[in-house]
Amino acid sequence: MTKVLIIEDDNMLGDTLSLYLQGEGYEVDRVDTIGCALLQLETRPDIILIDLMLPDSGGKNPCAIMREHTSLPMIVISSLTEVSERIRSLTDGADDFVCKPFSMQELKARIEAVLRRYALLENSVVTETENGLSLDVARRTILLNNRRVETTFSEFEIMKLFVLNPGKVFSRYALIEAIRGIDAYINDRTIDVHITKLRKKIEDNPKNPQYIQTIWGVGYKFTP
Repeated sequence: MTKVLIIEDDNMLGDTLSLYLQGEGYEVDRVDTIGCALLQLETRPDIILIDLMLPDSGGKNPCAIMREHTSLPMIVISSLTEVSERIRSLTDGADDFVCKPFSMQELKARIEAVLRRYALLENSVVTETENGLSLDVARRTILLNNRRVETTFSEFEIMKLFVLNPGKVFSRYALIEAIRGIDAYINDRTIDVHITKLRKKIEDNPKNPQYIQTIWGVGYKFTP
């Protein structure tokens, strides 16, 4: 049974979500703070639904806080509908963004879409480049010269696409298609931000990248 962790401090919405998902056959745990959510990670949920307006976020995006502790799939459910908030959340590690109010059936479809992408990672694939960069699909880890590189879910998906297709040029649209859910709010700017962060993590000189190269007017390619 798929376990969903809901992080929502609105009791009415939290209870409604819990009852609906339980009725659809999910196991559900619900908490109302990030602190409680971090403790709840010990119960090994399969996916996280998270609100952005949480009492103990301290002004920081809750997605960023959670990503410091887990690589689990994560969907934002929020009344903040501004494009900037969607981009910020997706950049900080969310895998999808659902604006309140929303259809419960649509939310279920998005959950299943994200879980399908995650399930594809179960087949163990380890790829290593000549320059000491290795990627383990099953464990969702990237090592650079035996040093672990911490990435968000979306950053890992982009690197997986690059490493498994060395030398292939990917347009921004192709990268968007690779990491988004159903009609998720991802655009060219989001991709550029992910690429910038990845370069800072794996390149000796991010301004003169060795691995992730820009193909002007087209997109990006990975050179092993």
